Amino acid sequence: MHTKQFSLCLTLAVLSFSTQAQQTMGYEKYGKTLNLGVGIGYYGYIGNSSPVLHADVEFDVAKNFTLAPSISYFSYHSNYYWGNNNNPYRYYNYRQTIVPIGIKGTYYFDNLLHANKKWDFYLAGSLGVAIIKSTWDDGYYGDRNLYRNAYRGSTPLYLDLHIGSEYHFNNKVGAFLDLSTGVSTLGLAIHL
Repeated sequence: MHTKQFSLCLTLAVLSFSTQAQQTMGYEKYGKTLNLGVGIGYYGYIGNSSPVLHADVEFDVAKNFTLAPSISYFSYHSNYYWGNNNNPYRYYNYRQTIVPIGIKGTYYFDNLLHANKKWDFYLAGSLGVAIIKSTWDDGYYGDRNLYRNAYRGSTPLYLDLHIGSEYHFNNKVGAFLDLSTGVSTLGLAIHL
């Protein structure tokens, strides 16, 4: 047998053993899941909550642990009272669109909680950067950077904590609730 053929056979044997061991041990896989949600976003810098669209795709990394690249979208409209010696004080309208892009690490506690196979329970953390676009009324010459607060400063980086659960309707589709310090969502989990 050539080295390449031997390596391929060895790899297939290890994968086969690993799959059998996981099935025997009851090792549930959580990855290969597309999560699509809608919810309420509050990133701590806009002063109010806003409707959000969210998507992520989970990949198994270790037993009970997944990583998921994620993207969210929300936009809001408000006004800001401003003026100076050269410009009269008045309300200026603006719109901010925020697109957080990051990665979410999730640890599932199903085994610890002896959860029914229909349920998943998890804790997670997400880290990323928020892309922000602001548009203002003509004539506004003040500070256009409203992305500020006491604990984030003016950085677009974010770190959020999550707690959540999923109910499986069947092997392919479930409904999830994800409560977070940044974006809380309710949505569908599609197991690919």
